[in-house]
Amino acid sequence: MVKFSILTSLFIYFSGVYVFSSKRKHFLMVLLKLEKIGLSLFLLIIIYLKKFDYDYFFPVIFLVFSVCEGALGLSILVSMIRSHGNDFFNSFGLSLC
Repeated sequence: MVKFSILTSLFIYFSGVYVFSSKRKHFLMVLLKLEKIGLSLFLLIIIYLKKFDYDYFFPVIFLVFSVCEGALGLSILVSMIRSHGNDFFNSFGLSLC
C-alpha cells in the first residue's frame, strides 16, 4: 500500500512539473501547478515520516511555508491583473523588470 502511495505521489509530482514547464501562458496556471507540486511533496513527506514512525512537526512547517507562498503568488496575481488587465505572460514586457 505504501509503494502505491509513493508511486501515485511521484506521478502527481512529475505531471505537475511537466505541465508547469510546458504551459506558461497564464500566471494563474503556473501558480496552480506550483501548488500541485507542493501538495505532492507534502504527501511524500507524510508517507516517509509514517513509514519510519517519526514526528509530524516538519510537515506543519512545510504547510506554513506553502500557504505563505500561495498567498504571495495570489497577491502578485491581483497586482498584475490590476495593472495590466490580464494574467498573460506575453502582455507585459519582462525586460522592464
